[in-house]
Order: sequence, then C-alpha cells, then structure tokens
Amino acid sequence: MRKMFRNAALLSASVLLLAGCSATPAGNGDASSGSLKGSGSGDSCTIDGTVPVGAALSLTGAAASYGVSQQNGLKLALKDLNAKKGVKYDLKIEDDGTDPKQAIGVFEKFVSDNVSAIIGPTLSNTAFQAQPVAQDGNVPVVAISNTAAGITAQGDHIFRVSLTEGQVIPQTIKAAVKKDDLKKVVVMYSNDDAFTESGYKVMADSLKKEGVDVLDTLKFSVKDTDFRSLLTAAKEKNPDAIVVSALIEAAIPLVTQARELGITAPIIGGNGFNNPQLMKDAGPAAEDVIVGAAWNSASDSPENTKFMKEYQDEYGSGPDQFAAQAYTGLLAVDYAVRANCSGEHADIQKGLTQVKGLTTPLGSLTINKDRDAEHNAVVQIVKDGKFAVLN
Repeated sequence: MRKMFRNAALLSASVLLLAGCSATPAGNGDASSGSLKGSGSGDSCTIDGTVPVGAALSLTGAAASYGVSQQNGLKLALKDLNAKKGVKYDLKIEDDGTDPKQAIGVFEKFVSDNVSAIIGPTLSNTAFQAQPVAQDGNVPVVAISNTAAGITAQGDHIFRVSLTEGQVIPQTIKAAVKKDDLKKVVVMYSNDDAFTESGYKVMADSLKKEGVDVLDTLKFSVKDTDFRSLLTAAKEKNPDAIVVSALIEAAIPLVTQARELGITAPIIGGNGFNNPQLMKDAGPAAEDVIVGAAWNSASDSPENTKFMKEYQDEYGSGPDQFAAQAYTGLLAVDYAVRANCSGEHADIQKGLTQVKGLTTPLGSLTINKDRDAEHNAVVQIVKDGKFAVLN
C-alpha cells in the first residue's frame, strides 16, 4: 500500500516540482561508484569524487519561513565545508512545498539520482510520509527540524540532529512554572499536524508532572488565523498562563490577538515559536513569550560565534534555530563521510552512528543509539524584541 501511495503521489508531485522547485545544479558524484571511496579518515580523508547530498525543504507553503532559513544555513555550511581539503559536496535543494505528496516526489527523485544522503524535510508531518522512500532505498536521512516522536523509529537509515519535543518542552514547562508560580493553565494546539500534536502531548504530560491543573484544552486547525473566540473562552477561565503548540503562522496572530483581547497571562510556546518572525510581526505582543529551544543564540562558543558572524555577513540578518540546525545537519553528514572516508550509503549510515561530541553551533552533538540527537537545550523569553535566555 505504501508503494502504491507513493507512485500515485509522484505523478502529481512531479508537476509541482517542475513548476516550483529550487535546486542547485546536479553534481558528478555517484553514491554507488568507487569514486566516492577515499583514503585516510577525519581531516585527512581524501575523496576524488564530489559527494552529492539532497535537501528537501519547505521553500513555499505554510512552513516556508522555516525552510528559507534552513536553505540559508545549508548553503553556509556547504561554503565552509567545500573550503576544506579532501572532500567536496554538491548540494541539491528541492522544494517540498510543505506538502507530503510533493515531498514524496522529491525523495523519489533523490533516491533515483543516487544521492549519498538526504537532509530534511522541514516538517515532521511531511517526514513521516517521505522518509520511508529513503529507508526503502537504503539512503541515509538526516532530519534537521523534525521533533515529533517516532521520526527515527521509521528505520535504521533515519537520523536527526534536532532535539525532540520530549527533550525540550519538559524543561520549558518546568522553567515557566518556576518563574511564574503556575497553578492552572489553558492549553491550545492545532490537532491536524504531527509536529504540533506531538508537542501538545508532551506539554500535557509535563504539566501533569509539574502538578499544574489544565483548565481547558482548545483545538484549532493548522490553517486557522483567527483565534479570538478560542482566546475569549480561554480568558474566561482566568488561567495563570496559556500553553500553545502551533506553527509560526498560527503563533503570530494568536499571540497578537491574545494581547488585543486584554489577556496578560504569560504565553508559553512550543518549538514552532522559534522564529524571529514572531517578534517582527507580533511586535510588543511577543514580549515575555516563553519558548523552549534547541539553540542558544547568545552562546559564545567558537563554533556559534563563527556561525553567527558568517550568517550575518552573508545574509544581512541574524540566523534562527532552523538555520543553525540545518548548518549542523550538513556538518553531521560531513562527519559521517569522513569517519569512513566514503560517500557511499552504507558507510555514511555507519558514520552517522559514530557521531559523538561533534562541535556545532548547537553545542556538542552526539547521536545516540536511537539515532536521536543529544545536546543541551535552552529556555528563552522574548525581551526587547529578541530571544533571551530565561535564567
């Protein structure tokens, strides 16, 4: 059934790809050829062929704000890695359109092109449907922003550098409870998206563990932009805070409308709130919003300082978490390639299991036995229009 679905989806997806994909020119690498077997290891690894890597990103559609940041992060990492000696990469970027059907087509194309590894797609909901294509084709996948539970459980070729909601949200809830002495809250989430639904479940469990009473749980669609009726119902409950799992497209109007309705209670957001667009579009309404994050923009580590400066110089603005995770994703691929000095599928798959203590803008990254990322998380609060670490 899965293959039948993918084949049917590919026909419609190919039309979209021809009309709206964004890609770099194809490279000369071939993941099955001897040209991608090199000599040496680590920094001394030398491979004659160019290693082809595919990236499926939401450059259009509801998650485009995330995908564009990811594209910037990947291109910056590509520039840095290709400046090193020994291994060169050809990065092919395709638009998944924030559409699972289109993403399936992109993954099919990458497998057919025999790329060495695939990065993406942007959303968890899309990943669940597209990743089996790569798993069936034995092509390693590195998820860079997929935080829902079960992503890596789809197969031994699926890895991620993004922390799960289960790793970040409990710390966020604990910090918010401590800061504002929360006793009772209203929870809101979009129930038609895998990422936001997964975030909601972790929020509910975390609130229960912290002894916080959930007065009401309000559901909405990922496409909704008018939350006034739900927010009015939430306000009537007189909660100590409103806890929300939503994508940025919903987060911005939700936060704005909450303040317009006179709701002064703290708003606690999930990973979908991690976007400078929140402060840009919501303005003063975003002040004091609390958000868990996988990346600390204020980190003064050499890797993050270098990344921040290069990004600012290249794009004229500061990066967000999604750019940092994308940058890290390509670093992880490079680590895996150099570990066995090979751009072939099996060697990269093995190399990704060996990622341990990799220095990145996210911090020291290790991929555990479940193929999930491990590194320090951070809890942020919006102050003066910027994310600041919540102490």
